[in-house]
Amino acid sequence: MHDLRSFLAGVADETLRVAEPLATRHEITALQYALEERGRRPIVRVDAPLLPDGRTSAIPVVCNLTASRAVTARALGIDDHREAARILAGRVAAPIAPIVVDRADAPVQAVVLDGPLADLRDLPVLQQHELDPGPYLTAAHATTVDPESGIDNTAIQRCWVKGAREMSWYPYPSSHNYRNLRRAWARGEDCPVVFWIGHHPAVSVATNSKLRYPESHWSAAGGLVGAPLRLVPSVSFGERIMVPADAEIVIEAVSPRDTWAADGPFGEFTGYLGPQAVAPVARVLAITRRADAMYHDYGSGLADMLVPDNMLMEARLYEHVRAVVPELRNVHVPVSGRRMHAYLQLDEPQPGQARDALAAALSYRRVKAAIAIDADIDPFDEAAVLWAVATRVQWDRDTFQVAGMSGSSLDPSWPVGARTTSKIGIDATMPSRSDPGLPRAFPQRSSVPADALARARRLLDATDPSGWPTL
Repeated sequence: MHDLRSFLAGVADETLRVAEPLATRHEITALQYALEERGRRPIVRVDAPLLPDGRTSAIPVVCNLTASRAVTARALGIDDHREAARILAGRVAAPIAPIVVDRADAPVQAVVLDGPLADLRDLPVLQQHELDPGPYLTAAHATTVDPESGIDNTAIQRCWVKGAREMSWYPYPSSHNYRNLRRAWARGEDCPVVFWIGHHPAVSVATNSKLRYPESHWSAAGGLVGAPLRLVPSVSFGERIMVPADAEIVIEAVSPRDTWAADGPFGEFTGYLGPQAVAPVARVLAITRRADAMYHDYGSGLADMLVPDNMLMEARLYEHVRAVVPELRNVHVPVSGRRMHAYLQLDEPQPGQARDALAAALSYRRVKAAIAIDADIDPFDEAAVLWAVATRVQWDRDTFQVAGMSGSSLDPSWPVGARTTSKIGIDATMPSRSDPGLPRAFPQRSSVPADALARARRLLDATDPSGWPTL
């Protein structure tokens, strides 16, 4: 069974379970920040979240679920997180169709609340940052359908809870959900939308993958998980919009035609507050949930939100760049660069190939800076990547800039009114061999004998490091 609770049962020793009451307003997110300061990334479960009206919610909050790259990789069935790009690229290309189950076999519909009983204020929705205007759903997967083909689309979209049965939701203007919304409105119809919260991390990651339009996320999720996703017809819309049967909570709503509201400012993935935007309104029809539901929250701008999306982005870049340069060995999208940096590891690229790879990576909308490195540099070791940049790059020879490209409008460095961005490629690879039998024309790396290094490591393994200064 792929669901949130089965996953949590397997990682109990990597979970910080908090019995002490913590407020949904700031305090739970503050705990995540405090863990980040210490370089710790356990899963966090808060058993007694305090609602703004002083009540203690019976629904626990789970966050930091995907803050650890290693734990996220294991959730995806990947033993070594460094292999994520190659493995995920293969799985996304092999979709598995979902299966439909009866409502009696759908835990997410054990409790059905509609009309006045459907009250968003009963959910432990977090208000994360000081200047956020209110509580936001941050891990709600918004599912809409293309009204012409009936094909679903799913993506995580922020939702500002403004009342018992109303919230704004922000489908990015270039997103497929936004396209579905506009298509429904163009037909003179309100747009049906459901928001499902809480599932096995593999399902949550898969259903946020970037696909063609229109293309079902349910099948993509099955391919990534390796098993059919269990779906059930929604209470309000029936088979028109299906929902994951093993999710924790579902909010069923409509977006009334041409109805907008202010949304934000909101703490974004960049680590900065994003600007206020105009967003469609969602009016709640029903809330369904498990009898013992848990509420999942992503820490916006923290590793919790960045890691899974970055891993999927690595898979897309791996597939995209390797089609141009087969010498690509691996791709890493580091949390330090949010979603705007990419490191490309190449296996002895021939003249021009590093630039080809960089140009291909920079054509991906989110990538703002790409660095090409050799196979002797670990792309997951940022100190090693920066060492390669420091010692293998001449700026006038090994870099190029391109302007007028698409990017993320949430980048706070964009000039006011800008619609495009500038990007940079950095070739931190060594020169190619002049002849296959000759060494590369570059100084040899300093090293120590392998047996001496192994002995030193064994010595450290047997030594108590407590009290030593940290890096």
